[in-house]
Amino acid sequence: MNIRKYKESDRARLVDLLVKAFPNDPPHNEPNSVIDAKLKVDDLIFIAKDGNEIIGTIMAGYDGHRGWLYSVAVSKLRRREGIGSLLISTVTKHLSSIGCIKVNLQVRATNSEVVAFYKSIGFQVEERLSLGKRLD
Repeated sequence: MNIRKYKESDRARLVDLLVKAFPNDPPHNEPNSVIDAKLKVDDLIFIAKDGNEIIGTIMAGYDGHRGWLYSVAVSKLRRREGIGSLLISTVTKHLSSIGCIKVNLQVRATNSEVVAFYKSIGFQVEERLSLGKRLD
């Protein structure tokens, strides 16, 4: 397995992984649009490959104050192999190397399995209320 930054030649396989990993995502999370929007800001999209297959991905952000993890996804057939943990470790090390001292993420409150995963790798639930507003 190899973890590296996204290349445009990865797009079709990355989109396929994201659609399968997040089948109930709202339309504003359509993978092609998200990739395009992210690349306008920075290149913090990483993929895990096994041969020619993309088996995992993570998108990160850093605003100079704190980092964020977005769209962490692992192929359903490859889960529980440590791929998600390795992606997160790789990205948090990268964020730290550019000055980031804290990383945040959001998880749907009903996704207890994912919350347990993040807790198992050192994340803690913080008492915050997350608000959002669509701009379209």
